[in-house]
Amino acid sequence: MKRRVNEMLYNTAIKLEKIGKRNNSRLWIKVSEMLLSPRRLRREVNVSHISKYTSEGDIVVVPGKVLGSGILTHSVTVSAYKFSQRAKEKIVKAGGNCLSLLELAEKNPNGSNIKLLG
Repeated sequence: MKRRVNEMLYNTAIKLEKIGKRNNSRLWIKVSEMLLSPRRLRREVNVSHISKYTSEGDIVVVPGKVLGSGILTHSVTVSAYKFSQRAKEKIVKAGGNCLSLLELAEKNPNGSNIKLLG
């Protein structure tokens, strides 16, 4: 059996796929597929991109990494596989929350009212 380089990423993707199938949620299945794509295709989203495409109180999923470039002007809940330190600081400073993908999937297994960015 071929050993995967990033077991944590693979396990997260498999758990998200199970949650998606159990709850008929296409969102979590799609996020799982995106996480398992080649590294060069994995998403990286800046805080400025989140600020541009969201409004106050939105819930956002990034199937990859959130980077700290830009300014966030409103509070949002952001769920991603990874966050840079500056991105976390800016999201929390704006009054938002940072969650792992599995935390959000357990809170909202149906994937309703969530925006997918990336």
